[in-house]
Amino acid sequence: MRPLITAFLFFISLSAAAQPARLNGNTLDGQRFSLEALRGKVVMLFFWNTDCTPCIQKMPELRANAAGWRGKPFELVLISTDRERANALAYLQTLKQIEKNGPPMPALWAGDLTFSAPLAAPATVPLTLVIDVKGAVVARHAGRIAPEAWDDVAGLLP
Repeated sequence: MRPLITAFLFFISLSAAAQPARLNGNTLDGQRFSLEALRGKVVMLFFWNTDCTPCIQKMPELRANAAGWRGKPFELVLISTDRERANALAYLQTLKQIEKNGPPMPALWAGDLTFSAPLAAPATVPLTLVIDVKGAVVARHAGRIAPEAWDDVAGLLP
């Protein structure tokens, strides 16, 4: 396992925000993942880790909203910034046992991913990004997920 470098910075300039975001790698369950494959959908990227109490507290809200938008062109993608991949995997396996009928959503570990401008793993979590159907980052919410993040998603859905 390669260690996750925690000094990544996240910047979106106004000119870079119009660029399609690129993110490639593997999900925690071994499937190939490409953000480009989700074009045509509104995507919410949620950067979190198991040491982040606000992140863990928001998981039920995230899952409930994702379930509420089943059948819509929406995808919630969880990206763990844990130092060890195993920590994220163990937490998500426990979550699946507790919520057996929870919505399916890609779960990724930042150490398995390749980020391209304007994306990078954030220095602090939680961080929520909303990406439009063209792949551009249109909103960034640092800290606890504000209701405005859900409004951003709702405003982009047909």
